[in-house]
Amino acid sequence: MTGGEPLIRDARESDAHACAAIYRPYVTDTAISLETDPPSPAEMAERIASAQRSHAWLVLEDRGRVVGFAYGGPFNPRAGYRWSCQVSVYLELGLRRTGAGRALYGALFTRLADRGYRMLLAGMTLPNAASEGLHRALGFEPAGIYRRVGRKHGSWHDVAWVQRGIGAEEEPPAEPR
Repeated sequence: MTGGEPLIRDARESDAHACAAIYRPYVTDTAISLETDPPSPAEMAERIASAQRSHAWLVLEDRGRVVGFAYGGPFNPRAGYRWSCQVSVYLELGLRRTGAGRALYGALFTRLADRGYRMLLAGMTLPNAASEGLHRALGFEPAGIYRRVGRKHGSWHDVAWVQRGIGAEEEPPAEPR
């Protein structure tokens, strides 16, 4: 980060261009994302709006410029999974190991717990040492590996899934809001 106090806030439609630009190299140059076509700013705006309606999408600003984002969304559309969310975090290239991912995820996890969600799941295309390390440091535990489930850049890729509980353990759980 370039100094000053970074700001984590709810994403707005006007952040779609910055989020699309941050995400683009993960799509075009790596297998970290198994998408093959980078979403346009308009598509990113739709994703932000959808996440905001039911879960959360946060951005990290550094000196007024969006440099990362994290979001939660449905893990599975079936009703019995409604307390579980899939989460992801993306940073501008070069911002790994700066604490930015940890800060974004921390704020996201608080927001999702406050909304009534109880389980977080994250998928990582392997190998991805940075993501594996971040999730392990934040208390995620292995849930399993899907072998050779994705193909990109001429190679098959495994996807590891990790999970972590959040929020209260009351039974029955309150409905997510």
